[in-house]
Amino acid sequence: MVEKVRAALREEIKKLGKELRLELPLEIQRARALGDLRENAEYHAALERQSFVRARIGQLQRKMAELATISQGTLPRDRAALGSLVTLLDLDTETEICYELVISEELDVPKGKISVSSPIGKGLLGSQKGDERAIATPAGTRHFEVIKLLTIHDRDEA
Repeated sequence: MVEKVRAALREEIKKLGKELRLELPLEIQRARALGDLRENAEYHAALERQSFVRARIGQLQRKMAELATISQGTLPRDRAALGSLVTLLDLDTETEICYELVISEELDVPKGKISVSSPIGKGLLGSQKGDERAIATPAGTRHFEVIKLLTIHDRDEA
């Protein structure tokens, strides 16, 4: 799971690096050739894009450094953590919900993939089957019971 995200981040860094080193300098050079830089929209747009690309590369590199610290061996075998599938009973509505706890780059709420940094994701970390949790969300406090838990280790063995 984490390796797939690392590969995607590496690919995005590679594409943005090419744009920063090759494409944007040519755009800036072409825009400069058009004359007066104070009123040159192409020039200002290229500089703005260059600034954005630099910032995005920095963001991606920080995320890669974070991912380097994640090791499957350090994740608990008996509690909800990254990669866990957690089936919950919403005690307020009596409905069953299943969430997969993922890193933010894999977030896909319609598919039940929630970030471990989201309010519900944070609230579920460390939970075990049978635990009840009251989790504060932007829409108000929700009450859940963990009715099934498959950690990343359980999923790898299946």
